[in-house]
Amino acid sequence: MSHVEPTAVGADQAGEGVVLPHGDGVGGSGGDVATAEAQVAVAVSTSGDERRGDYGDDAENEEEEAATVQGSKEGTEELLRKVVYSEEAAYKLYCDYGHRMGFSIRKGKQSYFTGTKRIRTKDYFCSKEGLKEGEKLTDTNFNDPHTRTNCRAMVRFRVNDQGEWKVIRLVSDHNHNLAKPEERHLLRSARSLIAGRSSSVEAMLYGGYQVQPQLPAGSTSATNNVENPKQDLLLGYGATAKTLTVGTADVQSLVSHLKSRANEDGMFYWDVQLDRGGRMTNFFWRDGRSRTDYDCFGDVVVFDSTYRLSKQNLVFAPFVGVNHHWQTTMYGCALLADDSTSSFVWLFKSFLESMGNRHPQSIFTNLDQVVSKAVEEVFPNACHRIAHWHIQKNAQSRLGALNVSKPFNKMFTKCIQGCDSETEFEETWAQMLCEFKLQDNKWLKKLYKLKQKWCSAFNKCTFDGGIEYEPQCDNMSNIFNNVSDKLTSLGAIAVAVDKQTEDWREKELDEDARCLQKPPACIIKHSDILNHAAKVYTHRIYKLFETDFLDGCGATKFKELPCQDSNTYQFEMTMQGRGSRVCTVRFNMPTMRLSCSCSKFETMGLLCPHALKALSIKNICKIPESYILKRWTKDAKKWVFNPKQYESSYQECMNNEAAYCNYVMRYAYDLVTKSQGQEALRKVLWENLESGEKELESYLENVTQHAPSYPLERITN
Repeated sequence: MSHVEPTAVGADQAGEGVVLPHGDGVGGSGGDVATAEAQVAVAVSTSGDERRGDYGDDAENEEEEAATVQGSKEGTEELLRKVVYSEEAAYKLYCDYGHRMGFSIRKGKQSYFTGTKRIRTKDYFCSKEGLKEGEKLTDTNFNDPHTRTNCRAMVRFRVNDQGEWKVIRLVSDHNHNLAKPEERHLLRSARSLIAGRSSSVEAMLYGGYQVQPQLPAGSTSATNNVENPKQDLLLGYGATAKTLTVGTADVQSLVSHLKSRANEDGMFYWDVQLDRGGRMTNFFWRDGRSRTDYDCFGDVVVFDSTYRLSKQNLVFAPFVGVNHHWQTTMYGCALLADDSTSSFVWLFKSFLESMGNRHPQSIFTNLDQVVSKAVEEVFPNACHRIAHWHIQKNAQSRLGALNVSKPFNKMFTKCIQGCDSETEFEETWAQMLCEFKLQDNKWLKKLYKLKQKWCSAFNKCTFDGGIEYEPQCDNMSNIFNNVSDKLTSLGAIAVAVDKQTEDWREKELDEDARCLQKPPACIIKHSDILNHAAKVYTHRIYKLFETDFLDGCGATKFKELPCQDSNTYQFEMTMQGRGSRVCTVRFNMPTMRLSCSCSKFETMGLLCPHALKALSIKNICKIPESYILKRWTKDAKKWVFNPKQYESSYQECMNNEAAYCNYVMRYAYDLVTKSQGQEALRKVLWENLESGEKELESYLENVTQHAPSYPLERITN
């Protein structure tokens, strides 16, 4: 029997990370190796002789022994009785255990059989093992995700001559808070890619769909990325590891579902990316109704890549937005094998292609540099915003005890969305750092550098559809948690997404019916401008308008200022009970042009209380036509697909056969969708289609009869 030398290899940082959205952690610890070695010794044993026995003397003894467990035994049974046959499988086993318990892991030391490179023992640690060099533990930073806390939790695997990896030592207690169940999908090691082997999915799986492998731009091999060769390895072979946990049958269930949907829905779109080995890695799909909704409301897109499927550990990434009832609407969905830049670039390009290459005005994402890089590449003209709810989630793990401080939360929230100007933001931010002694907080420093992407004061002229307003913000923050937590097949995940989407669409139909039945009740029955708003806006949007109207006309003081242009009026508006905040409104009577320094119309598409006050002062009893945004009206979906409403679209439609087919199919699809709800509507559509067919046939017959006839020899020549 070979003797085992206690030769240790430096800790591998591949699993480094804590409860954070992906891409937001600190890669690599930079921790002191000697500290890590001492930590292992403490966690495993307080005796040097005992440690030598683990690494050395016991190597001569292959008899079965019970694993040593130190601490709580909760959730350890599967870990202790499981036998695996590779380093990758051992790492994944402890990753899965850490995910269930709520902590991230790091690869640790290993020892070898003497004279060989065969691993004899391998350690894995909690990611908060050891201490960072030069960092002192305090109550303030103890639960900071970046801080090592000298946690002793670890596992040791031993490998026998048969290649079986078994747990022989487990320390299960932690000295820090574990991630809550709703946060565990954010653990870094729960998303780690494990390099390994897998059989290729057969080409027949595609069912006739032609899908080509997608390589990074300019790349011809797996080693072309000079800047980050490790990233290139993941781009080329990362998805291979996913087939270890996502089997052929699981992929087949998803493909079968997507093919079935495509057969049912003529405008259904789906796309697959292959890795260099021909394996399926990334999926994107959307149905025909999503394309229709995007045509109507695609000015704002919310892309959330923080969801992880708890069984397959894939990135679950939906594209959503808001409709004319201020409800959530679905634009598409993706399953990604990894969260690399190349995966997101492929996904965004596929999304754009499916939507006729129409770019959104604004796209909201989580706080992730990888996603940001992909957005800049694919959506260069869109305003990229970081969603407020993602910042709040990050703050919970980054700011510790400050999260329960009401004064801090009030000031932090004001910095995010309560400042009227960039100057006010800078002053409030500086005051917050000083008052709560946060000048050295690394996360806040990083956040400050990205202020243009999340602070409302820097985005006052960009339309956001009210995504960041309450209660819409809460509605958008966790809409797919129930789907991502399902321990089911990929096909069942797609079905669950369909079910959620149908629920949203039923709510939209209910609201559509309510709007058709009667207008909303006006709080002031004889107000002309409110009656006008009730006539054009949906019920939900009308209520937002009504609230602003009451605030403007009932709770706003004004002061008229002199203006050089005799046709233009200028007012200073101050909302009562809101301190000294002053907004300036300019109103040109002949052109009916309005502008307000609060910029609510630019961001939300609704006139603000200050502008409505100015209209009231000048006895304007209707909303100016240019300030009624169609996307908020009851007619938001009417005539969207008829190119005659826009001369340029109509000319393109008439001059280009591809454009003609595209417009007509979308127009017809919209009509079919509208008629699905009632038998009477379906009957009306059929009758009109039959009538149209008769007219076409009659026209073609008439053309044929009156076509000039030519001698046979002229035709043949």
